[in-house]
Amino acid sequence: MNQTLLLGLAGVLAGGVLNGSFVAPIKKLRGWRWEHGWFVYSVTGLVVIPWLLAAATMPPMGEWLSESTLKALVRVVLFGFGWGIGSVLFGLGVDRMGLAVGYGLILGLIAPIGTFLPLVVLYPERLFTRQGIHLLLGVAVVLAGIVLLAVAGRLREHACPDLAARAALPAKSFLAGLLVCILAGIFSPMLNFAFVFGEPLREAALRAGASVGRAADGLWALTLTAGFVPNAGYALYLVWRNRGGGLWPRHFARNLFWSSLMGVLCYLSFLTYGSGASHLGRLGGIVGWPLFMSMSLITSNSLGALTGEWKGAPTRALRLSVAGIATLIAAIVVIARGGATQ
Repeated sequence: MNQTLLLGLAGVLAGGVLNGSFVAPIKKLRGWRWEHGWFVYSVTGLVVIPWLLAAATMPPMGEWLSESTLKALVRVVLFGFGWGIGSVLFGLGVDRMGLAVGYGLILGLIAPIGTFLPLVVLYPERLFTRQGIHLLLGVAVVLAGIVLLAVAGRLREHACPDLAARAALPAKSFLAGLLVCILAGIFSPMLNFAFVFGEPLREAALRAGASVGRAADGLWALTLTAGFVPNAGYALYLVWRNRGGGLWPRHFARNLFWSSLMGVLCYLSFLTYGSGASHLGRLGGIVGWPLFMSMSLITSNSLGALTGEWKGAPTRALRLSVAGIATLIAAIVVIARGGATQ
């Protein structure tokens, strides 16, 4: 493996670590509900920070947008909005189906859809090359790891019923929950679609004078701002529905800090992922996606164990969790070996 490829892999995996940990600060909130913290996170991580960084690192917006096409701009905004819908549906799907089943179903769709749709549309000739075969095998291993973690989580839920408490909506029928999970799995990978299919915007930024390492900053700002609308809108709806407007002053400085930290970590995860993927060759956003998802799962499950979420879980659940993490690590190795073939 050459140095550029190693740098790209390190960036993608570091992005996964950040993405797997960005929700952790929400446990520090006092006096606020989930929706209060999620709204502040949405403002900070999806609007304020992306545009501040883009203003500092990119040419004036009019210059790099004029170098691109309206088609590319519309595509990025629509995919960003779709990802925002997927983010909301993700929470609803987990709420309706339970943490383990919902998470497993949704991630089981996000990983392959976010990988194979761009590959089939943009580079169908690479599907059965050595790199494509490694990618196929790696995604299959990722799905195996997701299944193991889902089963482990299900066993944990049975042993610790309080962990399965619902946060937003009362449970509906199984079919309704299944539909929500499927839709979440379809919409959520649109974040990666915006990055992969938004390449003309990055190229336009380069022509306008942006540096190679910062050329995607404007693309992320547009994508995440579009995703802000459904995320923030749903959070505000919950504040209104649950009559939580009077909770805003409670521990305001503390809660503002932790909610904003969520936004910082989330945005850095996308930024680091995008920077790493850009070093992985033509298929960077395709090869990088399952690596990003795998490391995110490894990090979130490891943090859960360190913070006591698995306390009281049966031994079998713990063993399956470890096996799931080991399987995801194996998937990273398989995909990385294939990534060496550009």
